[in-house]
Amino acid sequence: MLNTIFYKPVLKDLAFLVLRVFTGALLIHHGFEKLNDINNFADAFVRPLHLPFPIALSYIAAGSEIGGSWLLILGLGTRLGATAILGTMSVAIYHAIITSGFNIYLLELLVLYFSSSFSIILLGPGIFSADYLLKQIFKTKPKFIFNQELINTVRVPTTRELSKSIKQKKPFAFPFSSFLSS
Repeated sequence: MLNTIFYKPVLKDLAFLVLRVFTGALLIHHGFEKLNDINNFADAFVRPLHLPFPIALSYIAAGSEIGGSWLLILGLGTRLGATAILGTMSVAIYHAIITSGFNIYLLELLVLYFSSSFSIILLGPGIFSADYLLKQIFKTKPKFIFNQELINTVRVPTTRELSKSIKQKKPFAFPFSSFLSS
């Protein structure tokens, strides 16, 4: 009885929804904290790694956390958002190890965000997402994207026709050559 309840596909997709929404909702404020004092973040986290353009990279880190979190919450471009978060967390884990060694108190939250985003990349967003809805729309209405009548009327020329048209063309002339010569 419990086996059928706990292994229903809907519960699996509900678990993906909870993972996505909580990861995004809990991580989004870190991006806003970075934007709050971007110079302080650049001085404390980017410059010790001797990376170029510390202010620009700080904005990229904040943007990837905010944008990636929104993408996770909405389930729209979920794997793209999770990849942005994964990249930011990779650099943050590297920074924590370089500056403080294997300090579990610094690494635990970073590793949780890293593993959440890594799991979302591998498993996908689930059925409770905008990605799933878009996939269903494009699957059931392919003419929405491609007009089959237009595709069927396109005629591909033969190689003989192509070689004949190439031979008939004039050699390359510089555009506006009549304006340049007197």
